[in-house]
Amino acid sequence: MLTRRDLLKMGLLAGGSAMLPLEQALGRNLLRLPGGGNGGSPATTPFLRSLPLPATVQPVAAFSTRCATPGGTVFYEIHEKEGLHSFHPDLPPATVWGYQDVNAPNAPLTPGPTFIGRVNVPAVARFVNDLPTAPRSFGVPNTTVHRHGGFQEDLSDGIPTLFFRPGESYDYCWPNSNPDNDPREGESTLWYHDHLVDFTAQNVYRGLAGFHLMFDDVDSGNENDPNPNALRLPSGDFDVPMVVQDKLFAGNGELVYDSFSHNGFLGDKFCVNGAIQPFFSVKQRKYRFRFLNGSNARFFEFFLSNGRSFVQIGADDNLLPHPITRTSIRIAPAERIDVVLDFNGIPTGTAIFLENRLQQTSGRGPDRVVSHGTQVLKFIVDGPAADPSQVPNNLRELPPINPGAVTVQRRFEFARSHGGWVVNGEFFDPNRVLARPRLGVPEIWTLKNGGGGWFHPIHIHLESHRILTRNGRIPPAWEQGRKDTVVLNPSEEVRIYIEFRQFAGQYVFHCHNIEHEDVAMMGRFDTIL
Repeated sequence: MLTRRDLLKMGLLAGGSAMLPLEQALGRNLLRLPGGGNGGSPATTPFLRSLPLPATVQPVAAFSTRCATPGGTVFYEIHEKEGLHSFHPDLPPATVWGYQDVNAPNAPLTPGPTFIGRVNVPAVARFVNDLPTAPRSFGVPNTTVHRHGGFQEDLSDGIPTLFFRPGESYDYCWPNSNPDNDPREGESTLWYHDHLVDFTAQNVYRGLAGFHLMFDDVDSGNENDPNPNALRLPSGDFDVPMVVQDKLFAGNGELVYDSFSHNGFLGDKFCVNGAIQPFFSVKQRKYRFRFLNGSNARFFEFFLSNGRSFVQIGADDNLLPHPITRTSIRIAPAERIDVVLDFNGIPTGTAIFLENRLQQTSGRGPDRVVSHGTQVLKFIVDGPAADPSQVPNNLRELPPINPGAVTVQRRFEFARSHGGWVVNGEFFDPNRVLARPRLGVPEIWTLKNGGGGWFHPIHIHLESHRILTRNGRIPPAWEQGRKDTVVLNPSEEVRIYIEFRQFAGQYVFHCHNIEHEDVAMMGRFDTIL
């Protein structure tokens, strides 16, 4: 099979003029247009289906594993499978790949079931590859699983070249702790997804993604928690993870993907938790919503149709120090935004829409905010409910940093070159090490967007970071917490503080416009003792 990187090396993807003859020679279509026409996906009626809520992964009996298993270790078994998934009642089911808990063989495949972890309770997750070996229109069945935002050894981090094939399995060792056992570093909203070198975009688009939530004594997942350290944020049925993705569909309901759209693939249907424009019945009380942008290249900016504000409490894998009231929320691919919405006082039967007002017409990045956008989700207020939850003024204190003591600084530039995407002028090479940070030594990294009007959300594995400056200025309040993904807007330069403290090994950082990652905007760094 010719990968896109092979084609780049052959000079066949340098421009659109070379692409069509190549595709004709291969006897394939660049993009199979829905229904054979020249438009987008078939029409669908919005708000026919209730918001799907992925089930929680359930433990299994202990098994023999390569992972260390101290007392209290929790074991899981997840199968990667192909199956049919209904995105909307107006469309036939589509063939997807997804994650399935062995305890729930009839559950929907995508998004995958949600892992619930607790601090200092280690877990072993066995992933079994049951994907088909026969060729598909897109996607490659070799897989590796990255727990995005997680703190784990390199062999459990989803090294892009360390994959397992159909018929094989692999055990991921998740310690669910941080090196200093510091409650200020407690994580909240993670997610997991495929990370196969050159094919992450295709495999994630086909469905291989799910949530992983973490709790501790502060963010305890219990709004009735009597512990004085507990925040008592909305919990249980009122703590709702939502992954938002854009998809493109053919007339027969199947997913459409252009394997050669290496600028960033966009769909024209907005899905929440695997359903196109669902509705969600809410009570007259506070809710916690964990938004994940699980799209390949699309940015969103969310507004509420009734003009109410969001109360943001978290960014990426961590809570913020204090809540922030915002009229809109912009979220890039791979970012998570944790918000509280209060429906108290809103009359029963009221409909409120979550609208995306950010126009984007290409993989280059967003164009502009418009006055009226797509209604992604419909909230329907459905009567009263008790509400013991709260949103305190102080959430999670930030651990101290000392940028003035840093002696190691690095610079990485992300740019377009030779029809693909590069870091410091080079395509990703798994054998090329761009940095060797020493454990326990803080560093400052300067991340530079090489221009061209492109947007690059950059994700660094293993450790969260702190944004020091954006274009020489202090970042806005919602970027002043601990993050694992930072957006480089066109021609911007961002300086971050990062310290790798445990797990010597091989890791990567990359653009999370995942077509950019695959061709080949990714770099390897090795943490050393």
